[in-house]
Amino acid sequence: MTEQVTEIPDIGPVLIKISPKASRISIKLKPFEGVVLVLPRHVKPAEGLRFVMEKKDWILQHLHTLEEKESKLTIFNEHTEFKSRSFALRIVKQVRNDVRLQLNNGILLVSYPSHLPVTDSTIQEHIRFGIEEALRREAKNYLPKRMRELANQYQITYENLTIKNLKSRWGSCSSTNNINLNLHLMRLPDSLIDYVLLHELCHVHEKNHGPRFWSRLNAMTNGKARALDKAMNSYQTKIY
Repeated sequence: MTEQVTEIPDIGPVLIKISPKASRISIKLKPFEGVVLVLPRHVKPAEGLRFVMEKKDWILQHLHTLEEKESKLTIFNEHTEFKSRSFALRIVKQVRNDVRLQLNNGILLVSYPSHLPVTDSTIQEHIRFGIEEALRREAKNYLPKRMRELANQYQITYENLTIKNLKSRWGSCSSTNNINLNLHLMRLPDSLIDYVLLHELCHVHEKNHGPRFWSRLNAMTNGKARALDKAMNSYQTKIY
């Protein structure tokens, strides 16, 4: 894959990538990477840039959203503190050509090449991938057991429970009472994890967010349902 950067008025730098795997022109917007134009091998850059100008309004609209997201995302480096129940993040620079992830004895060790800045988007993506895989392992060890405890306490029966990397929801309960939980729940305080689990258990009997749902959830949270729901606004599933 060959790359070059072109400055476009009003849009800014556009990274052009020519990929033998691409079958059509596409535009991607990623945090800290900006606008990426991917071209098939047979398409000339000038044709791709005309495509960018045709999509200018769409790009500007989504660039604003991207900037808001960038302002909230952590830029991980050697001094970043990130801990969960079972592991702590440690980032080190080494003389190597790739990024290495190791999870041992409560340490998620990320080793990255010394010739690249830790802020490089590829390094940041590897760090987040490592964190999310470690959270997935932690979630599978903790959430099913905790869900069983709460279900037994309130005598609620559900079908299957699945741990997923959900984009926008902390959890969901299907019409057949299968429950999905987001692995990012492991970034929340215990009280909010329990709140989400109880929320989904309530949906076993109440399939909407009507008065009976909130009445049931309020009883299960000692009158704190609305306060806990408001506290959830401080966290986002994919921004950390």
